[in-house]
Amino acid sequence: MASTRIWAARFSSAALVVAVPALSGAAQAPHQHVSASGEASLNPRRWEREAPLSRDGKGVAVLVVDMQNFCCHEHGPVVRDLAPEARAHVLQRLRSEVLPNQLQLLKALSDSHGDIVFTTIESLTMDGRDRSLDYKISGFNVPRGSWGGKILQALDPEKWDSMLLTKTSSSPFVSTSIAYVLRNLGVRQLIIVGGLTDQCVDSAVRDACDEGFLVTLVPDACYSHSHARHNNALDLVRGYCRMRTTKEVLEELSAQGPEK
Repeated sequence: MASTRIWAARFSSAALVVAVPALSGAAQAPHQHVSASGEASLNPRRWEREAPLSRDGKGVAVLVVDMQNFCCHEHGPVVRDLAPEARAHVLQRLRSEVLPNQLQLLKALSDSHGDIVFTTIESLTMDGRDRSLDYKISGFNVPRGSWGGKILQALDPEKWDSMLLTKTSSSPFVSTSIAYVLRNLGVRQLIIVGGLTDQCVDSAVRDACDEGFLVTLVPDACYSHSHARHNNALDLVRGYCRMRTTKEVLEELSAQGPEK
């Protein structure tokens, strides 16, 4: 009979060490760091996640999550149905900070020959029968080709050499081919902006990290329905990305320029 597993965690200022007795004959997981004593250990490579955007202008893309009429327009159903306080918060934040910052980032990516990817919530069918169960339960249906699925005109979507992927799930990595597309483009570093910070943006950050992309989240180019929701989401997602202001990202991108 197999012996009972004993899990022991030892915390110190240097590292977290988790001692897990290995099963007889079991191979070590390929991603584990194994100490000289044979114990699994946590040895983060934080410098790799914190690396600035590539200085040669290659391998960088921005993902703009769900900045569309359905979610963000003052006459769209999501904003229209918010409580007055939340509605005022969203519209003020979009107009004064989020949209202007996103426009600056789009221009910077375009100037540096980076890639621009938009995602929008939009069904493949008119009645939304292809949606995820969660979206069906939530009542989200943006019919194919409808006004609600269009990117906000404030972002001037026709101006950019960009890609649009429609999704029917919170994370674009679940219901689109975005990982395949980004790899085909040679993207390694992914800037993420959009909304909602605590829903689709959060999901995109985590999944992008798991798919092997180095994520830069730009909080002042993201929004949620309250400051509390936005800030709580940022606290929870810190381990999956580095966070930079729009100004800091622009400074990194301005050092790149197009390839000669």
